[in-house]
Amino acid sequence: MAIMPVYAGILGLVLIGLSLRVIRYRLKHRVGLGDGGEAGLRQAMRMQGNFIEYVPLALILMLCLELMAASAGLLHGLGVALVVARVAHALGIAMTDGASVPRFVGTVGTFGVLVVGALASLGLALGMFP
Repeated sequence: MAIMPVYAGILGLVLIGLSLRVIRYRLKHRVGLGDGGEAGLRQAMRMQGNFIEYVPLALILMLCLELMAASAGLLHGLGVALVVARVAHALGIAMTDGASVPRFVGTVGTFGVLVVGALASLGLALGMFP
């Protein structure tokens, strides 16, 4: 197994960055729990929370695919798409509380990774793909 750990490592570093953003806001505004009514902290918390909501399942699907000997092209495609999507989504939330192109790209990209990963995993597990 050599592909999936690369993307898990990259995404782990992205999560650290998002977490440090939350910590900075907490220290700056002296908020120990919740968002303390601070819009910036709430935004940082959602950036981190949304990442945590979607990335683990995507990585699990990639792990399953690699364990079932899926093609390197598929795994790299999913990994690159996931990294780009999650960074775009975080940037989109950082730009505005509302809709933005990066947030849309991040959402669609993440859902695409999950759909392709899930279907490929099912297909390999059920012997639908050689």
